[in-house]
Amino acid sequence: VDHITLLRGRCLGRIASIEAQFSYPVFVKPANLGSSVGITKALNRDELKSSLELAAKYDRKIIVEPAINGREIECGVLGNDNPESSVPGEVVSEDGFYDYKAKYVTHQSSLLIPASLSEEQTEQVQRLAIEAFRAVEGRGLARVDFFLEKGTGDILLNEINSMPGFTTISMYPKLWAATGLSYTNLFDRLIELAIEFHDEKKLTRFNLS
Repeated sequence: VDHITLLRGRCLGRIASIEAQFSYPVFVKPANLGSSVGITKALNRDELKSSLELAAKYDRKIIVEPAINGREIECGVLGNDNPESSVPGEVVSEDGFYDYKAKYVTHQSSLLIPASLSEEQTEQVQRLAIEAFRAVEGRGLARVDFFLEKGTGDILLNEINSMPGFTTISMYPKLWAATGLSYTNLFDRLIELAIEFHDEKKLTRFNLS
Protein backbone atom coordinates (compact mmCIF):
# COMPACT_ATOMS: atom_id res chain seq x y z
CA VAL A 1 0.00 0.00 0.00
CA ASP A 2 1.26 3.49 -0.81
CA HIS A 3 2.45 5.16 2.39
CA ILE A 4 4.47 7.90 4.06
CA THR A 5 6.85 7.14 6.92
CA LEU A 6 7.37 9.79 9.59
CA LEU A 7 9.39 10.16 12.76
CA ARG A 8 7.68 11.22 15.97
CA GLY A 9 9.48 14.53 16.46
CA ARG A 10 8.73 15.78 12.94
CA CYS A 11 5.31 14.36 12.13
CA LEU A 12 3.17 17.44 12.82
CA GLY A 13 5.28 19.48 10.42
CA ARG A 14 4.43 17.08 7.60
CA ILE A 15 0.66 17.57 7.53
CA ALA A 16 0.72 19.72 4.38
CA SER A 17 2.87 17.19 2.50
CA ILE A 18 0.58 14.34 3.60
CA GLU A 19 -2.43 16.23 2.23
CA ALA A 20 -0.55 16.90 -1.00
CA GLN A 21 0.06 13.19 -1.52
CA PHE A 22 -3.17 11.62 -0.20
CA SER A 23 -6.83 12.52 -0.16
CA TYR A 24 -8.84 11.93 2.99
CA PRO A 25 -9.58 9.56 4.62
CA VAL A 26 -6.16 8.30 5.67
CA PHE A 27 -5.05 5.80 8.27
CA VAL A 28 -2.36 6.71 10.79
CA LYS A 29 -0.47 3.88 12.48
CA PRO A 30 2.38 3.27 14.91
CA ALA A 31 4.79 1.20 12.84
CA ASN A 32 5.55 -1.44 15.49
CA LEU A 33 2.53 -2.48 17.48
CA GLY A 34 -0.38 -4.91 17.36
CA SER A 35 -4.12 -5.30 17.87
CA SER A 36 -4.79 -1.97 16.09
CA VAL A 37 -3.64 -0.04 19.17
CA GLY A 38 -2.94 3.59 18.29
CA ILE A 39 -4.41 3.31 14.79
CA THR A 40 -7.00 5.85 13.70
CA LYS A 41 -8.85 6.85 10.57
CA ALA A 42 -8.58 10.58 9.88
CA LEU A 43 -11.26 12.33 7.80
CA ASN A 44 -9.84 15.86 7.89
CA ARG A 45 -6.86 17.97 9.00
CA ASP A 46 -7.91 18.26 12.64
CA GLU A 47 -8.35 14.48 12.90
CA LEU A 48 -5.03 13.93 11.13
CA LYS A 49 -3.25 16.09 13.70
CA SER A 50 -4.82 14.24 16.64
CA SER A 51 -4.14 10.89 14.95
CA LEU A 52 -0.46 11.72 14.54
CA GLU A 53 -0.26 12.78 18.18
CA LEU A 54 -1.87 9.52 19.28
CA ALA A 55 0.35 7.30 17.14
CA ALA A 56 3.42 9.16 18.42
CA LYS A 57 2.58 7.99 21.95
CA TYR A 58 3.14 4.38 20.90
CA ASP A 59 6.09 4.52 18.49
CA ARG A 60 8.78 6.88 17.18
CA LYS A 61 8.03 5.64 13.65
CA ILE A 62 4.62 6.46 12.21
CA ILE A 63 2.97 5.33 8.98
CA VAL A 64 0.30 7.26 7.08
CA GLU A 65 -1.51 5.59 4.20
CA PRO A 66 -4.67 6.15 2.16
CA ALA A 67 -7.81 4.23 3.03
CA ILE A 68 -8.19 1.29 0.65
CA ASN A 69 -11.64 0.34 -0.57
CA GLY A 70 -11.30 -3.40 -0.48
CA ARG A 71 -11.56 -6.70 1.34
CA GLU A 72 -9.13 -7.58 4.13
CA ILE A 73 -7.44 -10.91 3.45
CA GLU A 74 -5.04 -12.59 5.88
CA CYS A 75 -2.67 -15.53 5.45
CA GLY A 76 -0.62 -17.46 8.00
CA VAL A 77 3.02 -18.39 7.41
CA LEU A 78 4.84 -21.12 9.31
CA GLY A 79 8.47 -22.16 8.99
CA ASN A 80 12.07 -21.01 8.92
CA ASP A 81 14.05 -21.34 5.70
CA ASN A 82 11.27 -23.31 3.99
CA PRO A 83 8.06 -21.56 5.09
CA GLU A 84 4.57 -22.74 4.23
CA SER A 85 1.39 -20.71 3.92
CA SER A 86 -2.08 -21.45 5.24
CA VAL A 87 -5.35 -21.06 3.44
CA PRO A 88 -6.29 -17.35 3.30
CA GLY A 89 -9.04 -15.96 5.50
CA GLU A 90 -11.09 -12.79 5.36
CA VAL A 91 -11.99 -10.27 8.07
CA VAL A 92 -15.39 -8.63 7.70
CA SER A 93 -15.92 -5.72 10.11
CA GLU A 94 -19.38 -4.20 10.50
CA ASP A 95 -18.10 -0.61 10.64
CA GLY A 96 -15.38 -1.08 8.04
CA PHE A 97 -12.48 -0.67 10.49
CA TYR A 98 -11.21 -3.74 12.32
CA ASP A 99 -9.99 -1.81 15.37
CA TYR A 100 -9.18 -2.92 18.93
CA LYS A 101 -12.79 -2.54 20.06
CA ALA A 102 -14.11 -4.68 17.19
CA LYS A 103 -11.47 -7.33 17.87
CA TYR A 104 -11.77 -7.72 21.62
CA VAL A 105 -14.75 -5.81 23.03
CA THR A 106 -17.81 -5.77 20.78
CA HIS A 107 -16.75 -8.65 18.50
CA GLN A 108 -18.53 -6.82 15.66
CA SER A 109 -16.64 -8.68 12.99
CA SER A 110 -16.60 -12.03 11.26
CA LEU A 111 -13.72 -14.29 10.25
CA LEU A 112 -14.42 -16.13 7.01
CA ILE A 113 -12.13 -19.14 6.62
CA PRO A 114 -11.28 -19.95 3.94
CA ALA A 115 -11.83 -16.64 2.17
CA SER A 116 -14.03 -16.72 -0.91
CA LEU A 117 -11.32 -16.27 -3.52
CA SER A 118 -10.61 -17.70 -6.92
CA GLU A 119 -7.92 -20.37 -7.19
CA GLU A 120 -5.64 -17.81 -8.84
CA GLN A 121 -6.22 -15.23 -6.08
CA THR A 122 -5.61 -17.85 -3.38
CA GLU A 123 -2.32 -18.89 -4.95
CA GLN A 124 -1.23 -15.25 -5.32
CA VAL A 125 -1.97 -14.44 -1.68
CA GLN A 126 -0.10 -17.54 -0.48
CA ARG A 127 2.89 -16.79 -2.73
CA LEU A 128 3.09 -13.15 -1.68
CA ALA A 129 2.79 -14.10 1.99
CA ILE A 130 5.82 -16.37 1.72
CA GLU A 131 7.76 -13.76 -0.29
CA ALA A 132 7.05 -11.12 2.39
CA PHE A 133 8.10 -13.53 5.15
CA ARG A 134 11.37 -14.29 3.39
CA ALA A 135 12.01 -10.62 2.63
CA VAL A 136 12.22 -9.84 6.36
CA GLU A 137 13.97 -13.15 7.17
CA GLY A 138 10.99 -14.29 9.20
CA ARG A 139 11.34 -17.16 11.62
CA GLY A 140 8.70 -19.43 13.12
CA LEU A 141 5.45 -17.67 12.43
CA ALA A 142 3.86 -14.60 10.92
CA ARG A 143 0.50 -13.45 9.66
CA VAL A 144 0.60 -11.45 6.44
CA ASP A 145 -2.32 -9.15 5.74
CA PHE A 146 -3.52 -7.95 2.36
CA PHE A 147 -6.20 -5.81 0.75
CA LEU A 148 -8.10 -7.10 -2.27
CA GLU A 149 -8.91 -3.76 -3.85
CA LYS A 150 -12.41 -3.34 -5.18
CA GLY A 151 -12.64 -2.20 -8.77
CA THR A 152 -9.08 -3.13 -9.77
CA GLY A 153 -8.89 -6.60 -8.19
CA ASP A 154 -5.30 -5.83 -7.17
CA ILE A 155 -3.89 -7.65 -4.14
CA LEU A 156 -1.96 -5.16 -1.98
CA LEU A 157 0.35 -6.06 0.89
CA ASN A 158 -0.80 -4.27 4.03
CA GLU A 159 1.53 -5.51 6.78
CA ILE A 160 3.45 -8.41 8.29
CA ASN A 161 2.57 -9.40 11.85
CA SER A 162 5.67 -11.06 13.28
CA MET A 163 3.84 -12.10 16.46
CA PRO A 164 0.17 -12.47 15.54
CA GLY A 165 -2.65 -13.03 18.00
CA PHE A 166 -2.59 -16.61 19.26
CA THR A 167 -5.71 -17.10 21.34
CA THR A 168 -8.21 -19.77 20.41
CA ILE A 169 -10.35 -17.07 18.74
CA SER A 170 -7.46 -15.48 16.82
CA MET A 171 -7.18 -15.62 13.07
CA TYR A 172 -3.71 -17.24 12.93
CA PRO A 173 -4.52 -20.57 14.65
CA LYS A 174 -7.90 -20.66 12.91
CA LEU A 175 -6.19 -20.37 9.52
CA TRP A 176 -3.93 -23.30 10.32
CA ALA A 177 -6.78 -25.39 11.72
CA ALA A 178 -8.56 -24.90 8.40
CA THR A 179 -5.35 -25.93 6.63
CA GLY A 180 -5.20 -29.16 8.64
CA LEU A 181 -2.96 -28.26 11.60
CA SER A 182 -4.74 -28.27 14.97
CA TYR A 183 -4.11 -25.74 17.75
CA THR A 184 -2.05 -28.16 19.85
CA ASN A 185 -0.11 -29.49 16.84
CA LEU A 186 0.63 -25.91 15.82
CA PHE A 187 2.33 -25.39 19.21
CA ASP A 188 4.38 -28.55 18.65
CA ARG A 189 5.45 -27.35 15.22
CA LEU A 190 6.50 -23.94 16.56
CA ILE A 191 8.62 -25.59 19.24
CA GLU A 192 10.29 -27.73 16.58
CA LEU A 193 10.99 -24.64 14.48
CA ALA A 194 12.46 -22.78 17.47
CA ILE A 195 14.82 -25.69 18.20
CA GLU A 196 15.73 -25.88 14.51
CA PHE A 197 16.58 -22.18 14.38
CA HIS A 198 18.54 -22.37 17.65
CA ASP A 199 20.64 -25.26 16.30
CA GLU A 200 21.28 -23.38 13.05
CA LYS A 201 22.24 -20.19 14.90
CA LYS A 202 24.84 -22.08 16.94
CA LEU A 203 26.82 -22.58 13.69
CA THR A 204 27.55 -18.83 13.54
CA ARG A 205 30.88 -17.66 14.97
CA PHE A 206 31.06 -14.54 17.14
CA ASN A 207 34.86 -14.50 17.58
CA LEU A 208 38.01 -15.29 15.57
CA SER A 209 39.08 -18.38 17.55
